[in-house]
Amino acid sequence: MQPCLTCAVKFASEGEFMKRKFFTVVAVLATSSFILSSCETPTGQGAGIGAATGAIIGGAATGHFRGAALGAAAGAAAGALTGAAIEADQAARYGPPPPGGFPFARWTGTPGLYYSPYTGRVYNLRGVPPGGLTRDIDTGRLFRKP
Repeated sequence: MQPCLTCAVKFASEGEFMKRKFFTVVAVLATSSFILSSCETPTGQGAGIGAATGAIIGGAATGHFRGAALGAAAGAAAGALTGAAIEADQAARYGPPPPGGFPFARWTGTPGLYYSPYTGRVYNLRGVPPGGLTRDIDTGRLFRKP
C-alpha cells in the first residue's frame, strides 16, 4: 500500500493532477457546448460556441479553472448577443417564422437531395448548412434542411 500512496502524493505534488483536471474540465465544457449548439435559434448556437471558445481562451491564458469559467461566461454572453443580432437580421429578411417553426425537408435517400415539405419537389441542398432555410420555388414558402 505504501508505494501507491507515495506515487499519488508525488503525482499531486508535481501539479500534474491539476493540469489533468483542468484539461478534463475544459474538454467537458467544449464538448457540452457543441452538444448544446444544436439549438434551433442563432442565439443559442452563438451562446454555445462562444462559451466553448471563451473557456478555451480563458483556461489557456490563465491556466486556472476560474479563468476558464470566466472566459466561458464572457464568451456565452458575447455569442448570445451576436446570435440575437443574426436572428433579428433573419427575421427582417424572411419575416416571422410560422407557428411551430419552419417545416423540415425530407431526405430522398441520395446525399444532398431533399423533398420540399410543401410540393414534394426535389432540391439539391448540398451547399446549405443543417437548419438552413431554403425557399420553395413553387410556393415561395421557406423550409429547413434537416
